[in-house]
Amino acid sequence: MDCPGSTSDTKMQMAAALLEKNQKHPCYSFDAHQKFARMHLPVAPYCNISCNYCNRKFDCVNESRPGVTSEILTPQAAKKKYDRVSATVEKLSVVGIAGPGDALADWENTRETIRLIREENPQIVFCLSTNGLLLPEYAQEIVELGVTHVTVTVNCLDPVIGAKVYKHINYKGQHYEGEAGVKILIENQLTGIQKLTSQGIVVKINIVMLKGINDLHIPEVVKKMKELGVYITNIMPLIPAPGSVFESFPQTTMKDVNEMRNSCELDVMQMRHCKQCRADAIGLLGADRSQEFRDNESPLTPLPASVEQGVQEKKMKVAVTSKQGKLVNLHFGHATEFLIYEIAGTGISLTETRQVDKYCLGMDDCEEEQLRREALIDTIADCDAVLTMRIGYHAQQKLLERGIVSVEYCDTVEQGLLFAQQQLS
Repeated sequence: MDCPGSTSDTKMQMAAALLEKNQKHPCYSFDAHQKFARMHLPVAPYCNISCNYCNRKFDCVNESRPGVTSEILTPQAAKKKYDRVSATVEKLSVVGIAGPGDALADWENTRETIRLIREENPQIVFCLSTNGLLLPEYAQEIVELGVTHVTVTVNCLDPVIGAKVYKHINYKGQHYEGEAGVKILIENQLTGIQKLTSQGIVVKINIVMLKGINDLHIPEVVKKMKELGVYITNIMPLIPAPGSVFESFPQTTMKDVNEMRNSCELDVMQMRHCKQCRADAIGLLGADRSQEFRDNESPLTPLPASVEQGVQEKKMKVAVTSKQGKLVNLHFGHATEFLIYEIAGTGISLTETRQVDKYCLGMDDCEEEQLRREALIDTIADCDAVLTMRIGYHAQQKLLERGIVSVEYCDTVEQGLLFAQQQLS
């Protein structure tokens, strides 16, 4: 018989604590997802990796997928919004930070948001989502802040496979492409997850199932997560995002996803009720109420000091697509004019308007079509970037061939230019 304080007692206590943590979290408990509400606070707009399936846009109210939000909040605005929502939404049990970028890439905002809410609401469950690149650096702070649940997206353990999933990785001031960057990402993910689980943090792993890329590799990923003490894995179908590298990639069928879940369930519990929520989701899973609480006056999160210093002296020219000149609300292919802005440090000025023929006319490619498209690009060839609501992958590539970066955004032109400035720094 085990005596008090034995290993068996400790394990039972840990299991009871784990059950208590999960019973009010709709993502970690199937029984909770129709009873308890959650709130995602979009305070982390920046990301340090670029996934081929991702396209982060703002103010896209009709879309429900990770990376989409109608606003960006400062920690102070997030606290005010939490107070307003918690007074209205019944059984709000969880506050999560899921971007729309990466929660750890904007750690100062994430940390301050949690601190402000925690001061007056010690009972609330906090969780965050991350790609895991910076987990080893912030794992201890996550524990000390009282965050109990962390979701990490791990799509592979093999850099060769990862090079097909990720475009680039920015780590400690260095830009990596291909296998070299993915190797760093994977190593940090595994190290960070181990640090979290060893201290009692409940970890969920998201895996985007990409047919022909990582699908056959997923069982290996799940087995490794079991070794690391992960609580649950969430194998998700690809949602082809317009403007992403994989925008024409076929959506993974739920039949394939469920077959993979059934196979992997022998190793780790599987989440089967995921709604792939927005970064500003509010309410029960599957019953989003975020638009009820939208604050149109919430300011864009300021640039981190390190980023701001890097862009102070950099000058750039940006071509903007806009319907009336106030919002970035026009598809690149539908533009008949570009607003040309110059940015120098913190100064922004509109210098001219350039007329063009539409890039997209809905016809099949032909020589005349190609010439017209080349002429449009010639019109903005002196620009460093195009700021647009949406742009197709092939158009992005054509611009890149001429050294022009595509930046997608949906907000005011001024805020969009600040975002573009940060993206190009």
